[in-house]
Amino acid sequence: MTDSGAASGLPGLLGVEHIGLTVPDIESATRFFVDVLGGEVLFEIGPFAADDDWMETHLGVHPRAVINKLRMLRLAAGPSLELFEYSAPDQDAARPRNSDAGGHHLAFYVADMDAAVAHLKRHGVTLLGAPTTMTEGASAGLAWVYFVSPWGLQLELVSAPEGLAHARRGGRPMWRPGGRS
Repeated sequence: MTDSGAASGLPGLLGVEHIGLTVPDIESATRFFVDVLGGEVLFEIGPFAADDDWMETHLGVHPRAVINKLRMLRLAAGPSLELFEYSAPDQDAARPRNSDAGGHHLAFYVADMDAAVAHLKRHGVTLLGAPTTMTEGASAGLAWVYFVSPWGLQLELVSAPEGLAHARRGGRPMWRPGGRS
């Protein structure tokens, strides 16, 4: 609360509803998220284009950009994934690294890190090293490993069966399935 009594932050915020990702080939991306990660297709729309400046005004893309297809997926209990496949005159195919401004990754919580890693390996998914378990600091108790989608998106598996040290010391817990802390 501020001195005026107004709540800080976005009024009415309940959480993350979906994450939007632009992918180079929506069919390939869908197969990966459904067949490898276990997602479910909820719906799709497209193509969508506009003859005026709607695309630029509302989406911040080139006015002649086309959303070839938009597909909404659900993965377990997390936010939904909104996949976009665009065509645009000024489209840049370069993907940011985690160290670049705008770099990003998605982290998926798993109950059994070893079983999840074995599953990814069976599907030929590239892992970036072996799982690391944090033993010190606020994130002690967290096991994690990065992996890469077929089109180069960095993703992460995380697991903390006993919770993070941060929460065990009385800090607000991070998201956990079923509200466990």
